[in-house]
Amino acid sequence: MKPSSLDAIEATLMQLPQADRVHLAERLLASLDEEDETLAGWVAEAERRADAHDRGEIGAISIEDAMTRLRADIPGQAAG
Repeated sequence: MKPSSLDAIEATLMQLPQADRVHLAERLLASLDEEDETLAGWVAEAERRADAHDRGEIGAISIEDAMTRLRADIPGQAAG
């Protein structure tokens, strides 16, 4: 069975000194936290907008209308 590139990377990284492996592990874990924070921010924004819509503070348009408006703003794109 041919080792995957991930296996090869892992084997190479395991040869690093412990301090370097710890540093790398911390950076990898921090990158996961950043992704979680970004996703959490988008979820919070979506919920805020949905709540505003439910309260009648903002309206909505169909996806077709949204796409037509977006295409109209892109140079060289034909509408609809």
